[in-house]
Amino acid sequence: MINILVTGGKGQLATCIKDIAKDLDGYNFIYVDLDELDITNSAEVDTFFDTESISHCVNCAAYTAVDRAESEGELAEMVNKVGAQNLAKACKNNGAELIQISTDFVFDGKKSQPYLEDDVAKPLSVYGLTKLNGEYAVLNTLPTAFVLRTSWLYSEHGQNFFKTMLRLGKERDNLNIVYDQIGTPTYAGDLAKVIVKIITENIVNYGVYHYSNEGVASWYDFAKAIFDESGAKLKLMPIRSEAYPTPAKRPAYSVMDKSKIKEALLLEIPYWRDSLKQCLTKIRY
Repeated sequence: MINILVTGGKGQLATCIKDIAKDLDGYNFIYVDLDELDITNSAEVDTFFDTESISHCVNCAAYTAVDRAESEGELAEMVNKVGAQNLAKACKNNGAELIQISTDFVFDGKKSQPYLEDDVAKPLSVYGLTKLNGEYAVLNTLPTAFVLRTSWLYSEHGQNFFKTMLRLGKERDNLNIVYDQIGTPTYAGDLAKVIVKIITENIVNYGVYHYSNEGVASWYDFAKAIFDESGAKLKLMPIRSEAYPTPAKRPAYSVMDKSKIKEALLLEIPYWRDSLKQCLTKIRY
């Protein structure tokens, strides 16, 4: 039996992995959250690996409260860097594979073309910086690791922009959404399939990869599509980011080039709006 540790086990990505992997023979996925494994505690991580004979680790655990991270930088650093480093060390010591989940927020958004994996990372926020530090910590500890950067993750599970829009579509008559932040909505179920593919096909093309759905959208476009597809009737108004100030700065443009992962894993990546429709079929709204 191949034992796969999935941290952040109650989060949307881990739950999507659970949906996909539940019927796989020969693979034992172990989902843990903070109350079962504190990844910032190196001794606890080492003991867990020794006890469970882990062969793969998917690190979905993260401090993701982007705005709150501006005032809780030490906590964000502990989870996003130290926790990731502890897992990398344990994987190295036990001969296990590591898949580290990262973010488009490592970029400053000043490009006008999709970001490549080797473009210089210049995070604008504490969250982005701690996730970048986590990437460095992982790869410096365990060069034979996967780092998967993704963007605008949503699903039928957990709390996310998609589910917030579905709720507001029932509660509001009108809504303002920023239109000058550009990226790609990514269905967590699609990313989960890629992660399971890496594990079950024993892919060893290690390194940093970008994964999001295909296409480009603003948050306004994403919200408009959610309302159109769900049949919500409300007036949606596009606004500039400056009209909705937040503690953390967001990249204005964070579209990522997926050529590398498509070639390495022989992937066909779904268009974001097609995946949105698929997600809507899995949720009652």
